[in-house]
Amino acid sequence: MSQQSVQEELHVDQYTLGLVGPDQEWAGTVADGGRVTTYTPPGCWGPMITPSFRGGHEVTRPIRVEGASVGDAVPIHIRDIEVTSMATSTGSMAERDGAFEDDPFVDHRCPECGTTWPDSVVEGTGEDAIRCAECGANASSFGFEYGYTVAFDHENAVGLTLDKDGAHELATNADEVMDIPENARQHPILLYEPDGMPGTLGRLRPFIGNIGTTPPVTMPDSHNAGDFGQSLIGADHDYGVETEADLEQRTDGHMDIPEVREGATLICPVAVDGGGVYVGDLHANQGDGELSLHTTDVSGTVTMDIEVINGLELDGPILLPNEEDLPFISQPYSDDELEAGRDLGTEHGVDVQENMAPIQVVGSGATVNDATQNAFDRATTLLDMSEGEVRARCTFTGGVQIGRLPGVVQLDMLAPLDILEERGLGAAVQEQYGL
Repeated sequence: MSQQSVQEELHVDQYTLGLVGPDQEWAGTVADGGRVTTYTPPGCWGPMITPSFRGGHEVTRPIRVEGASVGDAVPIHIRDIEVTSMATSTGSMAERDGAFEDDPFVDHRCPECGTTWPDSVVEGTGEDAIRCAECGANASSFGFEYGYTVAFDHENAVGLTLDKDGAHELATNADEVMDIPENARQHPILLYEPDGMPGTLGRLRPFIGNIGTTPPVTMPDSHNAGDFGQSLIGADHDYGVETEADLEQRTDGHMDIPEVREGATLICPVAVDGGGVYVGDLHANQGDGELSLHTTDVSGTVTMDIEVINGLELDGPILLPNEEDLPFISQPYSDDELEAGRDLGTEHGVDVQENMAPIQVVGSGATVNDATQNAFDRATTLLDMSEGEVRARCTFTGGVQIGRLPGVVQLDMLAPLDILEERGLGAAVQEQYGL
């Protein structure tokens, strides 16, 4: 990664082939406090069915942030998300025997000629449309266990699942309908034309499934998390690791948390000089947990303002959602609640801690329980509290939410603002919630 000129506004439309890490080429350098707009291709399904990919997403090349050094943090303020796809296909996946070695997301091979990460061509539509460029065999690692095709209304407020004829019609013009960017290298998943549960209406609310900073080691972009990363342990391919401890170098960029949407702020650790912010895996909607492991992958644009907090030394991301997305128990106190609290304090002779602010610590691990413990560990370090106090505050003023099964969570609480200010988070939290 070489140094580049600093820009106040940076547009990014170049992508990696499914990898993140320090050997990826910079997309450019944005000023501390500058603005970035990305044009992102769909995430999971397109890269999953394209055998030349080394990971399950197609994310942007990393963005260098002026002045960001290892041990700092970068707040990413998500200002706007615009979906540009008109439809997509998704569902639960079925793996194809013979089209991969250890990991169907990573170490692809043609099941007939054995070419690794083969180039591929499209022949027709359906689940056998992705063909090895060398021998013509069906080379995709995935099909649908149960799939469906969704068309979006013009305002991107609702989506409707289509029947067999509707799914086929979109498949014949898949690249244009999904708005696959010119520089993207994935095949559009609409080609598979699944037609499950036709006529089902769903609400849309776009968010970013994979956003964060570059880890200090190269890994598949979809595996930069404690749950998906488990498949790298002992894997016999270029990106395998030996132990669970090796996964501690992850930066948890792959979260699939629906609250990472327009208006939210995500604060990410800097693990390589420059930060290396990247974006991908844009979704039109998703219920908590992503219970199919996949949802509505779309193309779109993301506008972000990015700055630097020096010396924060985070172990993982911190999320400041929109206030309306906070659980009731974790929302900032209203004036009426504070007044009632003061009255109660006077009655019982105790001062009310009035200056409290919402914070969500992201944790990941092999299971939801492991992810929650990871979030507890991160929160105790961040706030310099015992685990008992963190658990107590999360029980009384917060909780835990599931971003993705099997193991990404948000641990949320109302934290004392003076502690957040000491850690360098006060300004970001006060700006986010108008405190």
